[in-house]
Amino acid sequence: MAGLGVRLVQRVSSTRAFAKVAPHVVPALDRTVHRLTGGRVLLSAQMLPGVILTTTGARSGLPRRTPLACMPEDDGRSWLLVGSNFGRTGHPAWTHNLLTHPDASISRRGRDIPVTARLLEGEERAEAWTALLVFWPPYATYQARVDREIRVFRLTRAGG
Repeated sequence: MAGLGVRLVQRVSSTRAFAKVAPHVVPALDRTVHRLTGGRVLLSAQMLPGVILTTTGARSGLPRRTPLACMPEDDGRSWLLVGSNFGRTGHPAWTHNLLTHPDASISRRGRDIPVTARLLEGEERAEAWTALLVFWPPYATYQARVDREIRVFRLTRAGG
């Protein structure tokens, strides 16, 4: 039954209707539940691993917190983040923030982890993208819907 549930969520998350509603609903729910549980729970992480990314605003310089799905990498010290914006036309603001200020932090399972972000390009991005499509197939639908290349970042635990 779990496989059926995942496929259903993948199908729903690939729709244009979801892309219109989700950016307003999912992050707000995630931030609220995350705050109420002391950082231990993200609702969206029930389907995909997730983090709360804290960046420095590219223009404002203020801290910006964004709940995001992530793909943990095998080394346990890095995560891939996808700037899909649910298949909407523009790059999400958090990607601009990381390009301007790559030092950030993630909150994962109640722990704050300092990270450094790096935009993946070329062959490195292609390799990561292939793994990401296995991890969450709707990313292919999001990419097909937009003219821009969806940004992929690798976050690496700071300090080694």
